[in-house]
Amino acid sequence: MLAHGWGRYPSIDAKSFTFNSEVELRARLETISSGSAIARGLGRSYGDSSLSENLLSTGRFNRFISFDGATGELVCESGVSLSEILDVFVPRGWFLPVTPGTRFVTVGGAIASDVHGKNHHNAGSLSNHVSWMDILLADGDVARCSKSERGELFLATCAGYGLTGVILRASVRLQRVETAYIRERTIRTKNLDEVLDAFDEQAGWTYSVGWIDCLARGKNLGRSVLMLGEHATRADIKESMEALRPGPVRELAVPFEFPGFFLNTFTVRAFNVAYYGKASSRERIIRYEPFFYPLDGVHNWSRIYGKRGFVQYQLVLPKESGKEGLKKILRVTASKGLGSFLAVLKLFGKEDGPYLSFAKEGYTLALDFPITSSIFVELDELDSIVKGYGGRLYPTKDSRMKKEMFLAGYPRRDKFMEIRSTVDPHRRFESLQSRRLGI
Repeated sequence: MLAHGWGRYPSIDAKSFTFNSEVELRARLETISSGSAIARGLGRSYGDSSLSENLLSTGRFNRFISFDGATGELVCESGVSLSEILDVFVPRGWFLPVTPGTRFVTVGGAIASDVHGKNHHNAGSLSNHVSWMDILLADGDVARCSKSERGELFLATCAGYGLTGVILRASVRLQRVETAYIRERTIRTKNLDEVLDAFDEQAGWTYSVGWIDCLARGKNLGRSVLMLGEHATRADIKESMEALRPGPVRELAVPFEFPGFFLNTFTVRAFNVAYYGKASSRERIIRYEPFFYPLDGVHNWSRIYGKRGFVQYQLVLPKESGKEGLKKILRVTASKGLGSFLAVLKLFGKEDGPYLSFAKEGYTLALDFPITSSIFVELDELDSIVKGYGGRLYPTKDSRMKKEMFLAGYPRRDKFMEIRSTVDPHRRFESLQSRRLGI
């Protein structure tokens, strides 16, 4: 089969193995006579972190095991998707403690990427809410680990990109909510200084995320729309418990790959001008889906970037140098016409525990760029800026980072390598990305 990540780049020929049980997974591993393997969920990592010659597809390994209605502790198999959790538990008054920008991610994939959300500044990454997990190691043993039991393995598996073994089961703590709605406040800001000040001024909000115009220049450099959110209470919406029932959501689909010329500086600039112009400072009550997952309602939206695909470039800069660094990056994107209509800015809290955790206290910016003949050279230039300001890139979104860039950004990589070498000395579990980055 031809396999690729959500960015549709790179693509490789691979064999895919499905399994329904731990016994079947062991049998699948025994049939792999050559090459390495990597666990793969729903294929929503953007680049090559879940690509290998042999893919262990967890999609059918997706049963709920138990739920504690007093504590919100959910135990499930790793192939359960966040969408399935939401569908079952939002009507019961529970929500994910942390969620990325898509609900079509498996629990195992979310842990392996240590996903973060719009509430990182106060809730951290997903690993902060995982009580324990079971991992099938390369030697066939199953190891249960947590922060207090085999803690080093736990910290290497969260944000470990499947390189320590196959996550089988996990216990995740959900949070209580009263309704399926979000109280959203929107603030339109004139430039980067204003939006970063607004992030600090509005830090009391549980959720915050900014859309940023990466083509704006001069006094408008970094103009943004900041969106803040809180889980709405029944008093907020003045409705009954019926509000807990997710209603029908209008969904669209991109039926084919767009021509390569569709996304260019001019079309992205027009979109950005229209989006910013339409935005206004206001407060409203909306359902949780459009707040957390605005693109999930457009199936196969990655086809907009055409057959060549796209790369997502997500960086984080320390807070003390973040403003200066972001300005420099935005000046480069604007001057080179590196348009991205999906440009997302978030505030991170303190650095989390996993050895390869992406998050550090500061600002994270995610930009999508179509594959062009010059894009990789231009991204190398952005790399030098990120590196110079003490930042790093997110491997889950990456498909082209050089080894030197990774080594500079992840100072605890040696500890990860030590644990990995202990549990998988022969590198049974590898990905295209792990080879490229030398981990």
